[in-house]
Amino acid sequence: MSLAELICPAGTPAALRTAVDAGADAVYCGFQDATNARNFPGLNFTPDELAASVAYAHDKGTKVLLALNTYPPAGKVDLWRQAADTGALLGVDAFIVADMGVADYIARTHPGVRLHLSVQAAASSPEAIRYYCENFAVKRVVLPRILTIPEIREIRKEIPCEIETFIFGNHGLMVEGRCSLTNYLTGQSTNMDGVCSPASDVEYKRHTDDSMSSQLAGFTIDCFGADEKAGYPTICKGRYTAPHRSEPYYAFEVPISLNLSRLLPDLIDAGVHAFKIEGRQRSKSYVRGVVSAFRQAVDDIRAGREANIADLVALTEGQKQTQGAFETKKWR
Repeated sequence: MSLAELICPAGTPAALRTAVDAGADAVYCGFQDATNARNFPGLNFTPDELAASVAYAHDKGTKVLLALNTYPPAGKVDLWRQAADTGALLGVDAFIVADMGVADYIARTHPGVRLHLSVQAAASSPEAIRYYCENFAVKRVVLPRILTIPEIREIRKEIPCEIETFIFGNHGLMVEGRCSLTNYLTGQSTNMDGVCSPASDVEYKRHTDDSMSSQLAGFTIDCFGADEKAGYPTICKGRYTAPHRSEPYYAFEVPISLNLSRLLPDLIDAGVHAFKIEGRQRSKSYVRGVVSAFRQAVDDIRAGREANIADLVALTEGQKQTQGAFETKKWR
């Protein structure tokens, strides 16, 4: 395959059609259950919707990747197996998986469908990636957002599969226990139920000075001034007070967004096969704007032209954008 395939979010059938029409090479989506890590009311696909969406995408030359990227609790693996069987029957082009048991089932039962290793698996070393390739015939790994471009370049030399990296959207790092925080308050797990900050547990309260506070399961996790942009209501991106601090502070993670638009040529040069845009919870307008911008940028780079990316800060989470670990070392 050629480098720089554009992988785009599809939280709903309408968003999928929008991404396809905006120029996505592939879209990724999930069923309306715990098998995917964006299991929220109003999002995702029924089997009938996925069947129609696969037909629409394939008619336009776009691939469909089905996210089965959560971890089955003990004794409940049948839901993931059924999802894999349904996806294969409907003709999806690849499964995005994290759990080894799910990967093993698909590799044995549906060997004709590609397996992509989810970022949820947190495989960041050549040894770990090769293990998945050798045991489950994984064809692509989605790398965690903690690696520099020189590190990606070196990994590419040592693995037998394609590399996919996130280039835009949420900068969540997926590891270090952060996905357990919401589970502690709400009883629902990002990794097993596919739910981070379930809507039924989120509440916003406006105060007399026009400021607003966000609460999760009755606990205040952030406060915003009248002129501030509210962040995503998760514990890991909340602001807290402490006796030794004069101002509220981000205890875990500052809500900034990843934007690697300026690093696309360097990522291609490092051997990245696919660029992933995060945002299955975002609107059709967001999908259209971001996919169109990156479609033009990738086409310009492939044609040897300088990419002209518009400022996408209005579409990002929080107040700032970052290039994260990707920019922390010099390359070339």
